[in-house]
Amino acid sequence: MSVSIARKTLVHEWRRFLPAIVAVGFSGVLMIVQGALLLGIIGSNALYVTQSSAQYWVGFPGTQSVDLGRPISASIATSLYMEPNISHVERFLLGSGDWRGARGGGTSINIVGIDARPRSIGLSTVVPPAMRNLLQQPGTALVDATDRHKLAIDVGDTAEVNGRRIHIVGLIEGLRGLGGVNVVTSIETARTLDNALGATDDVTYFLYTVTKFGPAEAIRERLNNPAGIPRFHVWSAPELAGMSIRYWLLESGAGIAFIFATIIAMLVGALVTSQTLMAAVAGSIPQYATLRALGVSFKGLRAIVIEQAAWVGVLGLLVGAVFSTAAALIARIYSVPFELRTSIVLAASTVVLTVAFAAGLFALRRLQHADPATLLR
Repeated sequence: MSVSIARKTLVHEWRRFLPAIVAVGFSGVLMIVQGALLLGIIGSNALYVTQSSAQYWVGFPGTQSVDLGRPISASIATSLYMEPNISHVERFLLGSGDWRGARGGGTSINIVGIDARPRSIGLSTVVPPAMRNLLQQPGTALVDATDRHKLAIDVGDTAEVNGRRIHIVGLIEGLRGLGGVNVVTSIETARTLDNALGATDDVTYFLYTVTKFGPAEAIRERLNNPAGIPRFHVWSAPELAGMSIRYWLLESGAGIAFIFATIIAMLVGALVTSQTLMAAVAGSIPQYATLRALGVSFKGLRAIVIEQAAWVGVLGLLVGAVFSTAAALIARIYSVPFELRTSIVLAASTVVLTVAFAAGLFALRRLQHADPATLLR
């Protein structure tokens, strides 16, 4: 009986419940979009790792984030080559420079030096073998397509980095950084552009992979526990990516501010949903009072309200899903860091539905100890 009454009430009183459905949808979109933006923005801090296929990264001990890497000696490669189960080792450089575009653009950039051989693992996801071949020419570079206007550059143009000329030979996608513009070059070109990189043979990181049956963790433990003072540290790719994200999220003021904004968005969405749904349920008090006068128990009324709240929540979340998907598509078109995960959708849905149920039951509390005859006057 409770199910049919709940559905009939929603259909017959749809004007009363429509604002509640819209409120649930708005709340869901607000939470999902904020959560996806948070994940997307903090995830961009680990792009060097996530866009590479290296299993392990070797860097300076105590490094807090991949973009804050400090130089390590090139002689460390000897320790890696001595491990028979390490199948591939390559260098990775991070530097900085002052950019002057062909049409007047000027900004600070991150110089990313990678191995330009076709089968290299550094930034292998965003730099295909064909573009790596182009980087083998001295003085060439790649930039992310979304940074093209900021750099005032296009494919075929020439720019200056730290006063040295550089030729743009291609555009890539997926390396739009959080802390600045990334310009990708070969190892050799990077050393010519940044004097700090060219002064020594030091590197920022060594990247390596392990053979199929190699004891990967045993190798890492052995490398991380040298006999003397440690000159380097080895992280697995997921470990370094997670460490970089946590550093930006918890240690930087921007990360804390964004978390605070996300929490505020969730509270606002929950408040709007609860108030709107409470008003809708409260407006149906005379109908509920009639049911009580007819002998329906308070437990039965609670079941009706829960059913109504469930339908309002589901319909609202469907509306929210449509707008959230549209937001994701727009973000993709404009290359906005937006990571729409299933976990974010489920978390937002759980919060919204819980608030909807609680709001409906809270509005119904006035019936529990009230005289139905009084409510019908």
